[in-house]
Amino acid sequence: MAYANFKATVWSKYIQHELETKAILSDWCNKKFEGEAKHNEMVKILGVGKPTIGNYVGTTIGSPETLEDSSTFLKIDQAKYFNFMVDDVDRAQSQPGLMEALMKETTRAMALERDKHIATMALEAGTTSSGVTQVDSATDAKQAIDAGILALRELDVDSSMEVVIEIPWFVYNYFRDQLVTDKTDNDELVKKGIIAMYDGCYVRPTNNLYVSGTDYYAMVRTKDAIAFASGIDKVEAYRPETLFSDAIKGLNTFGAKVVRPKELYAMRVKK
Repeated sequence: MAYANFKATVWSKYIQHELETKAILSDWCNKKFEGEAKHNEMVKILGVGKPTIGNYVGTTIGSPETLEDSSTFLKIDQAKYFNFMVDDVDRAQSQPGLMEALMKETTRAMALERDKHIATMALEAGTTSSGVTQVDSATDAKQAIDAGILALRELDVDSSMEVVIEIPWFVYNYFRDQLVTDKTDNDELVKKGIIAMYDGCYVRPTNNLYVSGTDYYAMVRTKDAIAFASGIDKVEAYRPETLFSDAIKGLNTFGAKVVRPKELYAMRVKK
């Protein structure tokens, strides 16, 4: 069989690595729950409420209060697959760069699916702009972005917390002249699509934001606002029963959840 020597583990790891570098929106998510997601369809994210702070005047402080449970569930409810044919798996793997090219294109498409799902989390933002801003100038862009930053800071997202501003390219085109730093010298940040800083926040233009009609849902968020977890990652080679060819198929399951809505601001803009 031509696919007998298919390196399933090697290519699964390759795809997972490539997904981490190509999925722009998912790299700014809380991923600490991925280990649990490998074995479950739903991950419980524990949370607790804040205790009441009272004034002590030297008398009894009363009975202890019961804090509200603010736990939530992250569902691994997205399942995406690929399934394509190659002339001969063994031959493809022996040709330098061919399998890498095939897997890179596959991964780019899968990464986009991840980002498209995460982009819909803008609909669950704790704060959404009251109206849609038509961006025709640098002033329009700056006012819309400043409103998002202010909204988070008024909800106690301070300068010690990393914040990213994710905007469509047409907004960035107007906004870039307003940037305090028009680019970053950190190569690792550039690889993640972060190309500038503004008011202590990272700026990342992207085509992967959620769009409804003519409205783009830009986001201003901390890294903990959205939880993301990838579950099953499988890559297999097989021989289609009705064809004289080899094929490769793969499965990726994942899920996203807004776990800190106060740390996510959705900014609606249009051209």
